Amino acid sequence: MATPPVCRIMDYGKFRYEESQKAKESRKKTVHVSIKEVKFRPKIGKGDFDTKVRHMHDFLEDGHKVKVTLQFRGREMAHPELGSRILDAVIEQLGPTAKVETMARLEGRNMTLVLAPDKKAAPKKSADGKEGKEAKEAKDVKTAEAKPEPTEAVAAPEPTAAPEPAAAPESTAPSEPA
Repeated sequence: MATPPVCRIMDYGKFRYEESQKAKESRKKTVHVSIKEVKFRPKIGKGDFDTKVRHMHDFLEDGHKVKVTLQFRGREMAHPELGSRILDAVIEQLGPTAKVETMARLEGRNMTLVLAPDKKAAPKKSADGKEGKEAKEAKDVKTAEAKPEPTEAVAAPEPTAAPEPAAAPESTAPSEPA
């Protein structure tokens, strides 16, 4: 807005590069929440149920949302309460790890429920299997708190001395030579 107008001569290629770097930095800071889907059936077995719930627990710990889909086929549609029982059991087993974002609702032949992680996701392990520095420090603090402080041992009172039994007489039998 100066009078006369002022302009700056600059390298346009360098300007574009710097702008792309700024955009890249801002994209790094955004959190990408993906939705993982787990499908159930009304007549699911106990082992399969536990395995799927364990996978859901891992997804939630990684910070993903989980869409639980219960599929009905044929005459199973006559008993939607069986499906809602299964979804209630899922919520119960996940406990404080998940919060219900969308309650279970029947849409056609599917009953869906969306769960979101309740607390901030724990730091992920890196590709080489090592945890982040903060996670290790937190783990060290937890183990230090869990270990009781060493206390000095208090000597137990000694029992009163009982009379020793009389020594057995020595045998007069000749001993075998070795």
